[in-house]
Amino acid sequence: MEKIVSTLNDIVWNPALVVLLLVTGLYFSFRTRLVQVRRFGLMLHSLFNKKNKGAKGISSFEAFCIALSGRVGTGNIVGVATAIAFGGPGAVFWMWVVAFFGASTAFVESTLAQIYKFPHKSGFRG
Repeated sequence: MEKIVSTLNDIVWNPALVVLLLVTGLYFSFRTRLVQVRRFGLMLHSLFNKKNKGAKGISSFEAFCIALSGRVGTGNIVGVATAIAFGGPGAVFWMWVVAFFGASTAFVESTLAQIYKFPHKSGFRG
């Protein structure tokens, strides 16, 4: 079983994946006309706007905190520390580059989830 997992790991996590992620991020960045830069002001305004909270809902800032708590964990913190320890300042630069282009990928993913969501007995799925 260990050999199977190791073989699958070598297939999935190879340099081609890094190139594919960067190319996809570049494609979505230019396709959305750099939405991560163009809409930065709107993002900050929406994040701290107090008027968006409904009677039964949560504010934009509360939704942001909930989403952030689900994405940032011990693995992210340890991964960054390990990358800096092994790669030095160059690792920080490449993490910034991948995060910048990954932002457009995340935007496209969230947009597609909203477009193709459908009702389910427990709410909506997308």
